[in-house]
Amino acid sequence: MTSSHLRIAVLAAVAAMFHTVPAVAAETPAVQAAAPSAAINPKAVLSTMERVADWQLANPSKHRPDDWTQAVGYNGIMALANISGSSKYRDAMIAMGEKNNWKLGPNHYHADDHIVGQTYAELYLQTRDPKMIAPLRASFDDILNNRRTGTLEFTVKGNQDRWSWCDALYMAPPAWLRLWAITGDQRYLDFAISEWWVTSDYLYDKEEHLYFRDSNYFDKREANGKKVYWSRGNGWVMGGLVRVLQYLPEHHPERPRFVQQYKDMAARLLTLQQDDGLWRASLLDPGTYPMKESSGSALYTYAFAWGVNQGLLDAKAFKPAVQKAWAALVANVQTDGKLTHVQPIGLAPKVFDDNLTEVYGVGGFLLAGSEVYRMAVLEKARPQKVSVTNPTDGVRGDELAEATLGAGIGKPVVMDAATSAIVNSQVIGKQIVFPVQLAANETRRYLVLPADKLGAVPPADVKTHARFVPERLDDFAWESDRTAHRVYGPAIIKDPKEHLISSGVDVWVKKVRTPVIDKWYKRGEYHHDEGEGLDYYSVGQSRGCGGTTIVADGKLHNSSNFTKYKVLADGPLRSVFELTYAGWDAGHGRTVSEVKRFSIDAGSNMTRVETRFASNRKAPLQVGVGIVQREGNGQYATDAGGWASYWEPAHGEDGSTGCGVILPGSAQGFEVIDRQQLTLGTAQPGQPFVYYFGAGWSKSGDFVDADAWQAYVRGYAQKLKAPLKVSSQ
Repeated sequence: MTSSHLRIAVLAAVAAMFHTVPAVAAETPAVQAAAPSAAINPKAVLSTMERVADWQLANPSKHRPDDWTQAVGYNGIMALANISGSSKYRDAMIAMGEKNNWKLGPNHYHADDHIVGQTYAELYLQTRDPKMIAPLRASFDDILNNRRTGTLEFTVKGNQDRWSWCDALYMAPPAWLRLWAITGDQRYLDFAISEWWVTSDYLYDKEEHLYFRDSNYFDKREANGKKVYWSRGNGWVMGGLVRVLQYLPEHHPERPRFVQQYKDMAARLLTLQQDDGLWRASLLDPGTYPMKESSGSALYTYAFAWGVNQGLLDAKAFKPAVQKAWAALVANVQTDGKLTHVQPIGLAPKVFDDNLTEVYGVGGFLLAGSEVYRMAVLEKARPQKVSVTNPTDGVRGDELAEATLGAGIGKPVVMDAATSAIVNSQVIGKQIVFPVQLAANETRRYLVLPADKLGAVPPADVKTHARFVPERLDDFAWESDRTAHRVYGPAIIKDPKEHLISSGVDVWVKKVRTPVIDKWYKRGEYHHDEGEGLDYYSVGQSRGCGGTTIVADGKLHNSSNFTKYKVLADGPLRSVFELTYAGWDAGHGRTVSEVKRFSIDAGSNMTRVETRFASNRKAPLQVGVGIVQREGNGQYATDAGGWASYWEPAHGEDGSTGCGVILPGSAQGFEVIDRQQLTLGTAQPGQPFVYYFGAGWSKSGDFVDADAWQAYVRGYAQKLKAPLKVSSQ
């Protein structure tokens, strides 16, 4: 199968998920009276989802790879990727993005061509690769700068430049919300909210609590005289509400309005579920369209299950409806995984062949499955609930939250409470760390669950690594997904070629978000950029980027190479290790030794160091954390808040390296000695001395110039003063 076909298949899988069928006539039997089915097994749900997705991937849709039909399928594939033990589903989505060059569909303003951006944004939140959202952001910025106004009447030429049909509320707003969550740019959020309510005011029937598909249906009637409310059209709205609420902060003043519309529609749709658990293509005239319909029904199942899982919908009323609907949807899956009874592309209810399928139907099915899966997991496990709050007025991403584990949760995993995705996590002692993305002053919630209660655990993304490298003269090297470093061990001192005595810190620059250390050492050559980065930094006997020294009488007293190492944690999200530096002369007959504990986190260019000095005297030590000064016009900046930033002169075609040092709350000044730019502090022997250092690169895609690097160092220092607030219950 070609990568193009694979992407198309995945798109198809997701799209159907959102063509949820709106509720049927009020006089149809209410599902509240239906007896709940037996408890659903998480492994069975996951197995069925994978079977359906695998069929779709093997039988790709022929629609354009950035088409809305495909993109709904992508939504579902991503939902599966976030709970499956196989990496192939996310790999298929990344391959799709690469094939599309991460671009939206060709119709600049049309909502249908925005939906693929939802998947790009979700992939970015996991990989943090800037190219995944660059075209999305450029397109949305242009729309904001050239905003369309005018009528929503569907017959008017060009009116689809606005959200003039109810399907659009699934296609576009969730993409805008996700981009806002990533960037913190308030314009994206404000646009999505204001345009949603313009569309709602035009198409939403407040008496029926249902949406007309578009203005063409205001005066149309079904054969039984009822208004025309298309099932999948209202399914799109319910799916859109869910996917907006997943990212709309709890404290936002518009959230109650969205929640109320969601609850009102859910209550109405519950009365329209048919005896077999599904909804019909026409919500108010099921008799004219008696055939089963999977796409709209899947979207309703998704929305209902999500609401029960969030505590927004009454479980006694809605959980039986979800169980019944899921059983009916599974019955529409053939042995080979093909999902049937999917209404073809259209604008309204229609009669169709039972055996039909479509990629958007599969997408809806997988979305529904992801929430049914969570419901099944929570029937078997009582989670530890963790809340993480951003106390600042800026977005907090590329950051790990750290929570103390409760008793009785063996092999814990973390689930995002809003999306049901299993997120990357790592246990270190009694703590669990996991990545977060938080808007200004936002609180997001997470569930810590025992892995053995889940159907599977997604493969971990390895983003940090640290190891001793005996094959390269006892180097010790470490990296995050942003930067890499090494320091020198005892073997290099005895090496006849290098004979290097140095405790300075070397920098390896990288432009990929994946580990490179082992690959480069195995290759044996890392001084030329082969597409991932390189080592062009010269440390020698200098302090390099973040090496320490004892300052006495205006002179530097440096340690020799480390003599011992100990790895305490090796990723995937945090790597921690200790290096021991044997005693050395610190001046005036004073001897000093040192044990440094280094820690680097995923998403960070900075390494935390907690060092403890031992000495034959009790008096405090003046410590300098150094940055080597280069020949030429580098840009050096310091701040009384305790940070220093240096942007080196360009190193030919290799670009420029930035180095930063932060002494949070303990910096006592800055000084240049022997071409070492020092941030000074005082260490008491036997007590921890904490500082941070890190590096960036002009070709990484993160820092275009000295100002960008300086802003990063400044922002990091500010975050240290306002750590994330974490609470558990």
